Amino acid sequence: MFNTAELGHKVSKSQFKEMVPALRAALLDAQATLFLEKKKSIVLLISGEDGAGKRESIGVLYEWMDPRYLSTLAFEPPSDDERERPMMWRYWRSLPPKGRIGIFAGSWYSDPIRQRIGGEISEKALEARAQQINRFEAMLVAEGAVVVKLWIHLSQDGQRKRFESLQKDPRTAWRVTPWNWERLKSYEQLRTVSSEFLRATNTHWAPWVVVEGTDERYRSLRVAQVVHAALLSAQSPSAAPMPVPAPAAEPDVDGRNVLSVLDLEQKLADGPYKKELGELQGRLSVLARDPRLQRRGLVLAFEGADAAGKGGAIRRISAALDARQFQIVPVAAPTEEERAQPHLWRFWRHMPRNGHITVFDRTWYGRVLVERVEGFCAPADWQRAYTEINDLEHELVQGGVIVMKFWLQISQEEQLRRFREREQIPFKRFKITEEDWRNREKWQAYQRAVCDMVERTSTESAPWTLVEANDKNFARVKILRTVCETLEQQLALTSTLTGSKEKEKEKEKEKEKEKEKEKEKCRSKRKPQPPAERKKKTK
Repeated sequence: MFNTAELGHKVSKSQFKEMVPALRAALLDAQATLFLEKKKSIVLLISGEDGAGKRESIGVLYEWMDPRYLSTLAFEPPSDDERERPMMWRYWRSLPPKGRIGIFAGSWYSDPIRQRIGGEISEKALEARAQQINRFEAMLVAEGAVVVKLWIHLSQDGQRKRFESLQKDPRTAWRVTPWNWERLKSYEQLRTVSSEFLRATNTHWAPWVVVEGTDERYRSLRVAQVVHAALLSAQSPSAAPMPVPAPAAEPDVDGRNVLSVLDLEQKLADGPYKKELGELQGRLSVLARDPRLQRRGLVLAFEGADAAGKGGAIRRISAALDARQFQIVPVAAPTEEERAQPHLWRFWRHMPRNGHITVFDRTWYGRVLVERVEGFCAPADWQRAYTEINDLEHELVQGGVIVMKFWLQISQEEQLRRFREREQIPFKRFKITEEDWRNREKWQAYQRAVCDMVERTSTESAPWTLVEANDKNFARVKILRTVCETLEQQLALTSTLTGSKEKEKEKEKEKEKEKEKEKEKCRSKRKPQPPAERKKKTK
């Protein structure tokens, strides 16, 4: 992909002066329209070789555009806090809202390229990462972002000359370090890996633009032109929705589904309930303090029919936990701030770090439930959401988070009884609203949506647990038991994986020791013998 960026592109000083005023005015006009309309955002990724002019390109944009509506985020190697969360967490939470431009100096491309060059991941793992990135960027575009990806390119010879030029000038010498010169030695490897990675992520919804970085004037004009084109595309009507993985599922021929086969008559008497509740809460309390959980995060996601008992189940869980260790996130209609971001953004930012627990009272499944049934989003939006949700949960699990999802199911008759009870009891009256009564009229539509949701998002790594909730005692015990059993399995797996990693580290250390021994032998053979030794042999 770099051949056309090594042709020696140049722009004369007079040509540059002639083009800049009109381009700057066009940029400012388009930027103002973007901010006023607030229909889309610009996600601008600037990557490339060291010394190619990434820093200077960002500086030009700040000089030629209104800096009030620009934000720049530079990503260094992950901090301790970031390492304790899924890899994409720090990028998720940094996305610009609609109407603004977010410039990413370093992005979700930096770590995979660095890891591949360092031999930390395989070529197959890099390809898998490329596919995950493609789906993530497709989601951003579908949610109203224009994704612009710039690679500022320098040839190896051009990079060497740039370093020498910077080092000669006392004002810029600080920008070239021994680390830069060391990186220059692996230029060919960087070129190979980045070229393949760019090819695998060069999609029609988020294409790469490679800009030659040799000539400063050419580079500045080309970057500004690409950004201007992105701003104009943000003003144009949205393109046709991307194809979805599968159409809406049809109802089952025999009427049986994952909800209809549940036995809602299961009950647990008060005596056994109190006993089991205490035992399970004690068990959960011990598990929550297990040192192995310090290397994992835990997400508990609760969905269910109105009045199914989500709040009561969550309170029984939180009673067993240290308040410093968990957070409960109640989910309502999105705020103005949240509507200016992709629909998953308001959940991304609450994901727990290692050793912590986040409980979601309603979740990211609202898009395929409430928004689908009530018509708050187009069919194409909720249909693609299945894939986006699966990708989100896959990222969480890959990042070490344990994900448990619960659907609480009750019958229509039981729901009606609980609604009437809430109306009669003063301290429960706040729980019942006109919206709850209106939702009852769409019972069948919600049931169909739940069946589709379970079918398409119950995965091996993040399965759904369907809870028969007509009897609150039975439901609470089942949920607590599931949490404890799953935690025990996952923590045991953590021990196994940790043990395997430690064994691998030990093997690596042994190999290093053997290599050092061999090197020492070679060095000792090459050492000249002391004079005394030579005399002895002569005699």
